[in-house]
Amino acid sequence: MNKFMEFLERFLLPIADKLNNNRYLSALRDGFMVALPLIIFGSIFVVIANFPFLDKLLSEDAYTAYQNALGPASAATLSIMGIFVIIGIGYKLVEHYGLDAIYGGVVALAAFLILTPQVLEGVSGVIPTSTLGAQGMFVGIFTAFIAAELYRFFVQKNWTIKMPPGVPGAVSRSFSALIPITLTLSVFLIIRIIFSYTPFETVQNFIYTVIQQPLTVLGSGLPATIVAVLLIQIFWFFGLHGQIIINSVFDPIWYALNDENLQAFQAGTELPNIVTKQFIDTFLVGMGGSGMTLAVVILIFMIGKSRQLKELGKLGGPAGLFNVNEPIIFGLPIIMNPIIIIPWLLAPIVITFITYFAMASGIVPPPAGIIVPWTTPPILSGFLATGNAWQGAVLQIFNIFIVGLIWWPFLKVLDKNYYETEIKDQKTA
Repeated sequence: MNKFMEFLERFLLPIADKLNNNRYLSALRDGFMVALPLIIFGSIFVVIANFPFLDKLLSEDAYTAYQNALGPASAATLSIMGIFVIIGIGYKLVEHYGLDAIYGGVVALAAFLILTPQVLEGVSGVIPTSTLGAQGMFVGIFTAFIAAELYRFFVQKNWTIKMPPGVPGAVSRSFSALIPITLTLSVFLIIRIIFSYTPFETVQNFIYTVIQQPLTVLGSGLPATIVAVLLIQIFWFFGLHGQIIINSVFDPIWYALNDENLQAFQAGTELPNIVTKQFIDTFLVGMGGSGMTLAVVILIFMIGKSRQLKELGKLGGPAGLFNVNEPIIFGLPIIMNPIIIIPWLLAPIVITFITYFAMASGIVPPPAGIIVPWTTPPILSGFLATGNAWQGAVLQIFNIFIVGLIWWPFLKVLDKNYYETEIKDQKTA
């Protein structure tokens, strides 16, 4: 066990530290956080628009009118989520350099729109919403990084217009940004023109063929998902926020897969993907937090004898219901605790297998692409994430039971150690 922990500490911690402090991954993570409230808003109305049995209770015309009335909520948020992420990335990356961040956001968006084909079914001047959503995410991410870096380069080279001291600050900043923005967007216009003479025709086609499609296929598979889940647990064990680190890398893939399922769900066709953003967030993280520690809280109330665990259960229980498990991670503790490293690593892997094959076999519907707020309690979140399917809720209950079985002997040992220590302390007091 000690050799295993030394291996993890020696090889994985430096990698995790670099990932955690990487400015591009930080900007990517923060960019998604900017878009998250809007994504959740749209997802809530997708759920409301697709309540079960409404199509049976309402006439066909009334049901269509109902869905059309609520449709703009998702069309203005989920369908163009890429725009919000791009603005967030450009803003955060330029902010990292201590420059006027708002121009980083707008130059990233403008650069992306320059690269985006403005033709839909032969009609020019129309941008397809599919290129503004999760499908265009990869192009948007690369564009935002490059645009922000170019803008930063031109500003730091001092290629700006200097206004007299008496000019208002807003006007002065606007003119200062003029040359850097002009040069940056000119670069992207040239890129668009160059790609128009290639077999790919557009940057979108190039990125999709060379990068996005292979990565999406890889990220939708079980092996890559197992690796991602295992790394989340390992990083957390050493006190690093594994979810943030791994999500920075995998979120673009998982959101793209999520969007494919959402479009299929809204169209009433077969859902193409099992592994999506909600597969991870609802059926793994969304059961008490990373490591699915709601089962641990339940076990504490069932078998806990030590005062330490009983008090921890009271503290961590209410938070765990809403998938906040820092009290358990730091109070049990999970970090650097060799007694619980086996269930901490094993349980999420087992649940990933169970959930994947339950959905692959058709027992449980795959996630419908609806972004459920991460604080939604288990059972309800499983129901909502699968498009209001009761099987999703039952699967979460079953998974919590399995996690409890895996944790039971190890938590028993930990509780016994705490209890015996408390008895000794009472006798020597």
